[in-house]
Amino acid sequence: MPRLQSKFCRMCGGSMAIIQPEGDKEWRHVCNSCGYIDYFNPRMVVGCVVEHEGKILLCKRAIEPCRGLWTIPAGFMEIGESSAAGAERETYEEAHARVQVLSQYAHWDIPVIGQAYILFRAKLASPFTFSSGPESLEVALFDPASIPFDQIAFSSISITLRHYLQDMASGQWHLHHGVIDKVPGAAPNDPASFQLKDHFSMPVTLSQQ
Repeated sequence: MPRLQSKFCRMCGGSMAIIQPEGDKEWRHVCNSCGYIDYFNPRMVVGCVVEHEGKILLCKRAIEPCRGLWTIPAGFMEIGESSAAGAERETYEEAHARVQVLSQYAHWDIPVIGQAYILFRAKLASPFTFSSGPESLEVALFDPASIPFDQIAFSSISITLRHYLQDMASGQWHLHHGVIDKVPGAAPNDPASFQLKDHFSMPVTLSQQ
């Protein structure tokens, strides 16, 4: 049985309970008063791998989890926006950078934490500037050899950057998909706590690049 995520009903304010509704194989949050079922579904994270003159834009996190570690600009998608628009918004919020999205780059599912990542290739756009947003201590461009993989905040970002650098070096871009299998309760940046499964990639043609 899952842990109770919400104590009160968003419809009537009544108390919630974990119940397996008739005909449903899953346990659900159900209001004891009005019977409303509150479905807790996976959350979508969107972001950009931003490249400029052969370097990658990274943000040092100013908030938990993983404060002080590096990541690409990314965050939760908002209602009313597309995934690409959300990725652009997150990039501006965290790095004060205007970008041009080039193509989708990766889709990672992380079932154990109920998240899915949609990440895009992007390049800096005019005025080609960046600076720290409220959630970033520092923003910097890294050449591929200097990316601090021992200080990357999340498994999804570490996996993304490694594939990105491989594609960058080969000159052939791919669209990647896979499942990140994490040890429940492990630190987000523990390299021994995750592995990429069911990975497949599709080459992106020159006309799409």
